Amino acid sequence: MKIALAQQNYHIGNFDSNIKKIIDAISEARRQNADLVVFSELCICGYPPRDFLEFEDFINQCYASIDAIKVHTQDIGVLIGAPARNHNPLGKDLFNAGFLIYQKEIKGEVHKTLLPTYDVFDEGRYFEPAYDWNVLEFKGKKLAVTICEDIWNMGSNPLYRDTPMEQLIKFEPDLMINLSASPYNYAQDVVRNSIVKAHTLKYNLPMIYCNTVGSQTEIVFDGGSLVYDNGGNKRAELKYFEEDFAVVDVDQLTGQQPAAGDSKVYFAASEVGLEKNVLDYLADEKNIEEIHAALVLGIKDYFTKMGFRKAIIGSSGGIDSAVTIALAVEALGKENVRAVLMPSHYSTSHSVSDAEQLSKNLNNPYDIIAIKNIYDAFLQELKPLFQDLPFSVAEENIQSRTRGNLLMAIANKFDYILLNTSNKSELATGYGTLYGDMAGGLGVLGDVYKTQVYALAKFINRNGEIIPEHILTKAPSAELRPDQKDSDSLPEYDELDTILFKYIEERQGPKELIRQGFNEQLVNRVLKMVNRNEYKRNQFCPIIRVSYKAFGVGRRIPIVAKYLS
Repeated sequence: MKIALAQQNYHIGNFDSNIKKIIDAISEARRQNADLVVFSELCICGYPPRDFLEFEDFINQCYASIDAIKVHTQDIGVLIGAPARNHNPLGKDLFNAGFLIYQKEIKGEVHKTLLPTYDVFDEGRYFEPAYDWNVLEFKGKKLAVTICEDIWNMGSNPLYRDTPMEQLIKFEPDLMINLSASPYNYAQDVVRNSIVKAHTLKYNLPMIYCNTVGSQTEIVFDGGSLVYDNGGNKRAELKYFEEDFAVVDVDQLTGQQPAAGDSKVYFAASEVGLEKNVLDYLADEKNIEEIHAALVLGIKDYFTKMGFRKAIIGSSGGIDSAVTIALAVEALGKENVRAVLMPSHYSTSHSVSDAEQLSKNLNNPYDIIAIKNIYDAFLQELKPLFQDLPFSVAEENIQSRTRGNLLMAIANKFDYILLNTSNKSELATGYGTLYGDMAGGLGVLGDVYKTQVYALAKFINRNGEIIPEHILTKAPSAELRPDQKDSDSLPEYDELDTILFKYIEERQGPKELIRQGFNEQLVNRVLKMVNRNEYKRNQFCPIIRVSYKAFGVGRRIPIVAKYLS
């Protein structure tokens, strides 16, 4: 039996587009003499559909899409993911389901058992777990079909009480197939391979794992669909961060000897890279290359799927805006990225020249709007209220909000989307101005620590200087007061990012950090900054997720709280 894997980029709720992609892949599978073509989790509607699932019309369109696909299955099997109605009055109204279609009929239906309700996932809100388990029979083969999370309940600390494959193995299946929508983080490919390999060795069965690809607002899906034989040998791995298609002969995946070499299995992203120093792990060359690809895809899909064309970015001559502009140019094209330089009283001459040189290197349009007169007008109008109080953060933030106003005005006039340049270190510590430099429609670097931003810049310059060398070597500064440096307000980034990663990603508390040798006063200060600035992050734009614990929908911290604040 020959099975095709269709790794595709879907658009949530765009049923016409999704149907066309699926039908085109069916045609290609037929052309390559495949017996069955496998698609990813909830491919009919796109993942994650979230509260769209609460609309009856949305579910009706899912079923209508299945009907449209049926007519193309007269001579080929199709395995697709879609919501399915739960006809039992008990429990949620829907299942997260897989449908086997053949000869223009639905031949079988399976339901997802393990419904992730953590991080960016909220499936328990919408779906009922499977009541029972069964294999799907197709052309003499018994298929153990699972859906994404169903295969992740492994390791020394399983998250769920049930494991679907423990039920399905009783039916003596010939093959495991997993329909997945597994988001990217810079450890996920290692964990994903480990999970699939572990299953093939445990159950002595081959596995076909079909993942989705593409970005859905803040969540990036990286593809990397897999084929493993029954001996735990990887036989195929589809492309990362782009659509792909492959056909495999299932009969060649059985009777294989166990894989040689490293047998280490990772069951969680937090287990990967533990042998490395945090900074080495964050700036790991492989991680940075993947993060670069994920951010470019995240920008591109956000604009394409929303119908936007052009981006505007405040260009400060600093590392964050430089990296953001370079990424946007790669994603959208140089002619579609407009940089705006807005020097103030406190901007150094090299900040302007560095920003100009960046746009000259990239050949993207840029403008210079000095904010001195606008800033002075604000101060003049506020003088009766401010009286003779000393210069403070109030005057600093006026500059930032002036820039935000100018950027949004240009965006409104010319239909641009403002890309935000704040990095994760800044967002974590509240080092940003609400309605100023925190304005934007999409946060490009909001899940990238400052040390990673520098590593990204070096990666962008791998084939020649795009980001001027002076931007990489000068001390970072917001330039909102004379001779200001980030280090005036924040610890050095090497130490700060290490503490932040251990607290945010690894959820280590103050006592654990202090036991590791970090200064107690510094730990308490950093954690206090993180927790007291939740109100700022709560008002921030969507952030492209690249880590396994990003700010946004995947990290839910109370605003009005006392813990460590």
